[in-house]
Amino acid sequence: MFKILTLNNLSGAGLDRLPRDRYEVASEIRRPDAILLRSFNMHELDLPDTLKAVGRAGAGVNNIPVERLTHRGVAVFNAPGANANAVKELVIAGMLLAARNICRSWAFARGLEGDNAALRRQVEAGKKQFVGFELPGRTLGVIGLGSIGVRVANAAIALGMKVIGYDQDITVQRAWQLSSQVQQGTSVDDLLARSDFVTFHTPLTESTRNMINPERLKIMKDGAVVLNFAREGIVDNAAILEALDTGRVYAYVCDFPHRDLLQHERVIALPHIGASTREAEENCAVTVVDEVRDYLEHGIVRNSVNFPEVVMPRTEGFRLAVVNSNVPNMVGQISTALADSDLNILDMLNKSRGEVAYNLVDVNASIPESTLAEIRSIEGVLAVRALNGG
Repeated sequence: MFKILTLNNLSGAGLDRLPRDRYEVASEIRRPDAILLRSFNMHELDLPDTLKAVGRAGAGVNNIPVERLTHRGVAVFNAPGANANAVKELVIAGMLLAARNICRSWAFARGLEGDNAALRRQVEAGKKQFVGFELPGRTLGVIGLGSIGVRVANAAIALGMKVIGYDQDITVQRAWQLSSQVQQGTSVDDLLARSDFVTFHTPLTESTRNMINPERLKIMKDGAVVLNFAREGIVDNAAILEALDTGRVYAYVCDFPHRDLLQHERVIALPHIGASTREAEENCAVTVVDEVRDYLEHGIVRNSVNFPEVVMPRTEGFRLAVVNSNVPNMVGQISTALADSDLNILDMLNKSRGEVAYNLVDVNASIPESTLAEIRSIEGVLAVRALNGG
């Protein structure tokens, strides 16, 4: 019986994929095998020695102590792309909100007083201040071409916009999905200088923190619109407010309310609703539950942020999973320990990612506890698990 601790409410569509004859799932549970969460901050959480996996029902993992978990041999999973359509739709909506001054004009209309004749006079007198502009022919710069960025770029092309994309680490898979009409930016600065709108779809790292800053704002076109539905901290709030006041930036649309931003008439700050659709919440929960279940039951790794992807079909034998530091001769020592116990290897897969290596080994018989103990004692081994027979 696997024990699953939930630190946030997750969609039932995901939790229902955990058979209750094999899984105990609760928000208060001792010594869990896995933790499932959304936005709960795990950094101050005591980590039980039973923990094998953490699953984040979303893409970002800033709320998870990934490095600490990695050193303990715990796999961390996320759900990249599961909320991509929801965020894409909100980015498109954000461009329209800014271009057509919808929030300001709505607030104006809600503040009108008097009878209908008076309202009509006020509308005719006031509507000129809300004249906006249309999207076709404008240039959108997309920084970060993962699952969300690619969808945003393709949707903007469909709306008649020109699109420039920049991602120095774009994958072959995403490149194939990207419209051929998307132009390649040679750098962040090149993209900013050519864009009427710019949107970010990158994680928050030291290289992306305050990516929009006073120096970068000087590069941008006058009257550009900045959209941030990625992470708080990518845009320097003080710098963007100054640029709004001087007119260099036309509007700032973000998903991260901040006290400094809320009173500015050209800031549209939404309450972190980028992934807040029923469909996205279900997709994220289903994705991460399936990943964690595959890992617990079969040792398979998909969409981990700290482990290499390892997918090996089950044989009729018994499976061993070993997490270790990525150093020489680990496979040899593991194989020797198995051979010393008269265990024959039926299939084996070893992959590494940075400082971590992961091994799946199928053998012909049940693995004795003494063999597991011997493998655990090898210097550099971080975690060892014996899985049931296939």
